[in-house]
Amino acid sequence: MDFGIFTFGELSRNIDTGGALSPRQRLQEIIELAKLADQAGLSFLGLGEHHRRDFALSAPEIVLAAIARETTNLRLSTAVTVLSTQDPVRLFEQFATLDLISDGRAEIIAGRGAFIESYPLFGHSTEDYDGLFDEKLRMLLELRDNAVLDWRGTLTQSIPGMDIAPRPAQEKLPVWVGVGGTPASFVRAGRLGLPLFIALLSGPQRFRRLAELYRQSAADAGHDAGALPVGVGGHFYAAPTSQQARDTFYPHYRAYFEQNMPRPVDHFPRATFDDWSEPGGGLLVGSPQQVTEKLLEIHETLGNSRYMAQIGLGGLPFAETARSIELLATEIMPAVNRETGASD
Repeated sequence: MDFGIFTFGELSRNIDTGGALSPRQRLQEIIELAKLADQAGLSFLGLGEHHRRDFALSAPEIVLAAIARETTNLRLSTAVTVLSTQDPVRLFEQFATLDLISDGRAEIIAGRGAFIESYPLFGHSTEDYDGLFDEKLRMLLELRDNAVLDWRGTLTQSIPGMDIAPRPAQEKLPVWVGVGGTPASFVRAGRLGLPLFIALLSGPQRFRRLAELYRQSAADAGHDAGALPVGVGGHFYAAPTSQQARDTFYPHYRAYFEQNMPRPVDHFPRATFDDWSEPGGGLLVGSPQQVTEKLLEIHETLGNSRYMAQIGLGGLPFAETARSIELLATEIMPAVNRETGASD
């Protein structure tokens, strides 16, 4: 299984002082964590896209380009690009450029976005929420597959046989579809034969039928469903013991829910946190052994070939995040791959 990390670059207020990192500090921290992940042997880094003052990542492509010069092996991607409010031409140009800078390590994970502030910011209506994504995804795939593009748009611009340049280093720039829990999104990704990234914010059993729907839709459209990659990702923190992991992470996780969610909550209780951390829950917080067991359950349920850990939530200190990444790379990843390799 492929393992990696991702972050939204949130600027949560410190649980003790009430202060937050500046965007500059947070971006420097993200670059350092990327270098650590690369050195530790992880294979993927994703950066989210948000347009609010409590996030540092409104232009992830630029940060990924900086990281490209500091790393060697990491696949570099958004997690996710809010494609509905992007210009697909500009997006493709940026990622083709990133691919050239990184010697062929760029990917795009495209989604509709749970955060909707980019819609009015860039002159779009949420009434076109699904229509924008559908048309722009089809346009992005045409841009990827054609160096000269003829395109007649409805919600997008029309392009009368114009050059699409530069072309990436990879023959075909990987485009994944990021999904939450909407069945139509799974069907669309399968019909187009695109890799799937599932935001796993609850237990994997909820997504079993949706993953089956994705693969069936792919097969019905003539694609080799068994060859399509499926990635899952969710909130993650590992420490040497379960109690240490929960006690350390809970205050920060609570801060994330109370400050940085699309609709922040007034209070996130410890009982809910503990329940989500139990076997079958979607929150991967615990000792390496406990996290490994959860990842094996996810793999058995969904058949995923990639896991992406969302790290550093709620102002978690750099040292704690770095230690969690090290445990993912040195203990959890090898244990999961031993088990899945034996079963496969």
